[in-house]
Amino acid sequence: MRIILFSGKGGVGKTTVSAATGYKLARLGYRTIVVSLDPAHSLADAFDIPDREKFEARGLPIKINDKLHIQEIDIQEEIDRYWGDVYRFLELLFNTTGLDEVLAEELAILPGMEEVTSLLYVNKYYKEKEYDVLVLDLPPTGESLRFVSMPTVLKWYMKKIFKTERLVMKVARPVVGRLTDVPLPDESYFKALENFYEKLKGVDEILINPEITSVRLVSNPEKMVLKESQRAFMYFNLFGVNVDGVIVNKVIPPDAGDCTYLRNWISIQKKYVEEIEDYFSPVPVFRIPLLEDEVFGLERLEILSDLIYRDRDPSEVFFKEKPYEFIQETGEYVIRVRAPFIKKESVSLLKGEDEVIIRVGNFKSHIMLPRKLRDLEPKGAKIEDGYIYVRLG
Repeated sequence: MRIILFSGKGGVGKTTVSAATGYKLARLGYRTIVVSLDPAHSLADAFDIPDREKFEARGLPIKINDKLHIQEIDIQEEIDRYWGDVYRFLELLFNTTGLDEVLAEELAILPGMEEVTSLLYVNKYYKEKEYDVLVLDLPPTGESLRFVSMPTVLKWYMKKIFKTERLVMKVARPVVGRLTDVPLPDESYFKALENFYEKLKGVDEILINPEITSVRLVSNPEKMVLKESQRAFMYFNLFGVNVDGVIVNKVIPPDAGDCTYLRNWISIQKKYVEEIEDYFSPVPVFRIPLLEDEVFGLERLEILSDLIYRDRDPSEVFFKEKPYEFIQETGEYVIRVRAPFIKKESVSLLKGEDEVIIRVGNFKSHIMLPRKLRDLEPKGAKIEDGYIYVRLG
């Protein structure tokens, strides 16, 4: 099975690109499901599905044709299915503090519940093999990163904290229960978490397998969007999730018009498109022109999908090597950059506000730094076995 994740800043067109990708895959004969993880769902709108059908299939897959289904995850629908005892305890806890009943219900949906519930579907669809391709329309960048990091966090909690917490509660509950009216989690709460974790086992390995899972970043040719795309690229690399493509959406065609307003925007966008191709190289970049009409419905999704992929198969893994990674060597942090065709030449290093720029001949790479390394300066570099090693200090 192939899993393709679409991530990017809110408003760049992730949902439309996800829908177009899913529709092209189905046209090529793949059994495909497109799943929206964004709380502000608009996937059904992209396919122009009537409100009545959306309501009737709330949280469940909707059939588009024999090869294509779409699904908008609804956390309220998933609570009873997976979070029942956990949710009821949290609701009781918030209600005990004096909060309004409706507010207590809302607060009982803790941050991360949507992401973890979505991971269940990734595991479920992967194991059941009902579909050939799973396309995930991720929420905006911050939540997307939480989505890919959640398996690691949950595994750590279950191994380091869960058993001890469960044992302590089992011993303390009879004593503490007589001293306070604050509700304590009972055995059903821990059993629900344990069952939930069992259903998630293996999903972390699926996400970091480049043969199975790829992230495609959707961006616009604008400064703030580009910066966020760079950060997302860096974090997905840190999590070990393969980024195999960058899609630049809403590019104004050079022949769009001859007025000053359009010429100015075309010039601005040209600059940022070139920067995007520079920043993300060697990851392939796909350009989508700004279309004359809104994109919704099957006919327009087909047009958009052909503009993105042309004659390429979207299920293909377009790129599957880490362009760079951060490693520690003898107390120093080192950036290892893939540069297989670089010979022994002088390396030029430049430190920006939150990135390191490496230049060797015609090769140029922009490396966004994690917060922990942002204050470090490049101290030197060497070329060895197809990689550039940059020391930070």
